[in-house]
Amino acid sequence: MSGWVGGVATVPVEGGLLTYEVLAGTTEPVLAIHGVSSQRRLWNWLHAEAPDLTLIAPDLRGRGDSVEISGPFSLAQHVEDMIMILDQLEVDAIHICGMAMGGFVAIRLAAQLPARVKSLILVDGGFPMDTPPGLTREKVPGLLADRLARLEDNWDGLDDYITFFVANTAPLLDPEDPLLRDNVMHDLRDGRVRLSPDALVADVADTFFDPNPWESVRVPIRFLRAQWGIGTASVPVYPDDLVERYEPYTVEMRSLSGLDHAGTIMTHSGAAAVAYVIKDALRAGSRT
Repeated sequence: MSGWVGGVATVPVEGGLLTYEVLAGTTEPVLAIHGVSSQRRLWNWLHAEAPDLTLIAPDLRGRGDSVEISGPFSLAQHVEDMIMILDQLEVDAIHICGMAMGGFVAIRLAAQLPARVKSLILVDGGFPMDTPPGLTREKVPGLLADRLARLEDNWDGLDDYITFFVANTAPLLDPEDPLLRDNVMHDLRDGRVRLSPDALVADVADTFFDPNPWESVRVPIRFLRAQWGIGTASVPVYPDDLVERYEPYTVEMRSLSGLDHAGTIMTHSGAAAVAYVIKDALRAGSRT
């Protein structure tokens, strides 16, 4: 049985205070790292499907309750922040579940500090992706022009933003889903999205252009990938050729049919699949 107590806490990091939440269950803890434009309520669906899982869920710097951190922003800095959380909680080594960019943070942490990581569960992220044609680090702000403009908007209410979010980012989600509404409520304050544009640009640039140390990771990797990217029949984040490349480096490679990128964790079926794989990692870890 877990002795963990749930609640929200902060830890001092470079540039300010980083907020994280412990969702206490009965298992040993799992560090759950969200994606580039998300925040800790991304894990609402996972917690609903598997309340027995103990999750340590940060708001990464520049997002949610950590939005006021002044920087610096980089994948390397996220790794340092995660270590500060683990040190504060006196966790020597942990299983890590990373979604999208969170997977890239997890890969770097496992490569740099393998003694602190028991295994990785990567959800549609972590392994190198195909770089959009013509994209350079300097052109990333142009790639993100629509998202950056969204951060300047004032949203009249929760329903308006949910409608926009579903239409543009997650078309397979149910706008009436109470877990989605709770997630979006954590995004918004006074009509503005709590996401630093500097953090968004820096982290996307690092995701595409920083060296990815995935080949040096020696802990078990379990990988789940969506059938589609954004919406039905769209190009997936990880096409078949990339899956074939990375599969030999994993202990499990699972394709989530009928789900797009957001749906891998922001739906009940996606979250149930992720929960199953996390519990498999926990069981395997208990046998070593």
